[in-house]
Amino acid sequence: MAAARHSTLDFMLGATADCNAVLKALQPVFQEQGMTETVHNWEDHGYLATYIKKNGSFANLRIHPHGLVLVDLQSYNDHTKGREETDQLLNKVEERMKELFHGNLKRIKRLPAILRGGVIDRYWPTADGRLVEYDIDEVVYDEDSPFQNIKILHSKQFGNILILSGDVNLAESDLAYTRAIMGSGKEDYTGKEVLILGGGDGGILYEIVKLKPKMVTMVEIDQMVIDGCKKYMRKTCGDVLDNLKGECYQVLIEDCIPVLKRYAKEGRMFDYVINDLTAVPISTSPEEDSTWEFLRLILDLSMKVLKQDGKYFTQGNCINLTDALTLYEEQLSRLYCPVEFSKEIVCVPSYMELWVFYTIWKKQTEV
Repeated sequence: MAAARHSTLDFMLGATADCNAVLKALQPVFQEQGMTETVHNWEDHGYLATYIKKNGSFANLRIHPHGLVLVDLQSYNDHTKGREETDQLLNKVEERMKELFHGNLKRIKRLPAILRGGVIDRYWPTADGRLVEYDIDEVVYDEDSPFQNIKILHSKQFGNILILSGDVNLAESDLAYTRAIMGSGKEDYTGKEVLILGGGDGGILYEIVKLKPKMVTMVEIDQMVIDGCKKYMRKTCGDVLDNLKGECYQVLIEDCIPVLKRYAKEGRMFDYVINDLTAVPISTSPEEDSTWEFLRLILDLSMKVLKQDGKYFTQGNCINLTDALTLYEEQLSRLYCPVEFSKEIVCVPSYMELWVFYTIWKKQTEV
């Protein structure tokens, strides 16, 4: 099935626009393509002209009186000839506008075309809502587990990227993420007890095992994430996910909440707890968002199994989400025990945004 190719061309004039004059100047460009025209005119709000081709391609020309002229062109093919025809049409529109306004064009902006409905989805939003086009060239893995959709897509820059239910999780390029959520190389894991919550890509487990811990317990609910990553994310996880038990680690395929409750009841304690389950929610309404309730429960249970001098590591979210991050920090004051925290800002390559990581520890009581 052909994908829809959406191209845009914007003009910002240096003065108000004579909408009728702009329309008459550009009409021949579209009519030469054999396109049928429909014009709408709103008093004080400019013109909208729609041009339709027999093959289903169409263009919208929107002329605003304040001086903004927008061209949107949608075609239904992505072969070289179709792209060249689109580029030629937009080139002619741009040339005609330059002739019409000479030096009175403040800005001309043509964005790369957006391909909609293609076999490969290249567009994924950042945490703060900006659209990013990745250089994806292959769908490596795409399966639905009982918990989520799991995609592994190949990027020319970032290698294979794990995407869970539409959320970019980790790429093979993202060792910076793994190092940050482990304490950025400042911790000595030798002989330590470590608990990883989530982490199904195996990156954290693979890096910690190299540091000679006493025992690492990883609790991941979704076996299919592990299965996909051990086959297609080996630059991230190495061979550590090939077996669920090793000399100094074990992987439990379970929901981490019952496990945490069980460990707390048994009095089992850890030197480090690493929460790789979910980012801080974007919503700033904790009463209305169940993710915040889940997050608080994980925090409280983690503190119960964390040694008095232990550390809890977790990701926050994008640095631009200041309200959500502030709210998360407020939640830390509501735990069953007093805690202190520090944070670090790290550039994670495939996220294309700066990411905040937290280190949390129990506040030492004065003797």
